[in-house]
Amino acid sequence: MPFLEIKNLSAGYSAKPVLRDLSLEVQPGELLGVLGANGCGKSTLVKTVSGLLKPSAGEIRLEGRDLLNLRADERARLMTVVSQNPNLPAAFTAAEIVLMGRTPHLGAFQQEGPEDWEIVRQAMEETDCWRMANRPVGELSGGERQRVLFALALAQEPRLLLLDEPTTYLDINYQTEIMDIAARWRAEKPGRGALAVFHDLNLASQYCERLVLLAKGAILAVGSPAEVITEANIRQAYGAAVIVTPHPLNDLPTTFILPGKKH
Repeated sequence: MPFLEIKNLSAGYSAKPVLRDLSLEVQPGELLGVLGANGCGKSTLVKTVSGLLKPSAGEIRLEGRDLLNLRADERARLMTVVSQNPNLPAAFTAAEIVLMGRTPHLGAFQQEGPEDWEIVRQAMEETDCWRMANRPVGELSGGERQRVLFALALAQEPRLLLLDEPTTYLDINYQTEIMDIAARWRAEKPGRGALAVFHDLNLASQYCERLVLLAKGAILAVGSPAEVITEANIRQAYGAAVIVTPHPLNDLPTTFILPGKKH
């Protein structure tokens, strides 16, 4: 059984459709990367799976459970979203932000206990931000805030991690750190999976077992990085002329843009 199964999904905003009859699967333990030009439906897909946007048609199942019929708190115990450049309360400390991840596991009027704080500590150590636990979020750099947001996601103890371009605006070292954290998280325990939207083709190629390339709300290509990231596919999806060549260390496809040339 697929870990996450999306069948014939259509979604959009008001009368404007964005995703059209889209079907894809995430296998247990897999990080499935989603690529495509701006406006192709990448973030709409994440919003629909996470429950922020109601689809007009289709099914979304996590380990066989119909996500569209779950309550918000039930959904929050199963999945979480790490987005780009989030707005976090500047006066809250990093630890207070991460503690918010425990909310779906608490009953009405229940206070966090020692076990919740231990989960917060572990999540912050895993993301290398425990040392800034008592610092206000407003004093943190963009990369530090992104690590705190990732720690919040881990403290929520989800089974499905949704990454909506979480490395955009980050320096190269922070980009690889964030993706390394996601890779370790999936490897630690069975029964986990991740769906990640990427802006960077080369980062997606290095970290994803499989990729989905969207164009105008539909799937243009799906498969291994070598099968999806081709010069023809990138031209069709992005309207850009590129050269795709094997990486010198692992042969995964690496993309170089040809300046001044368009499809």
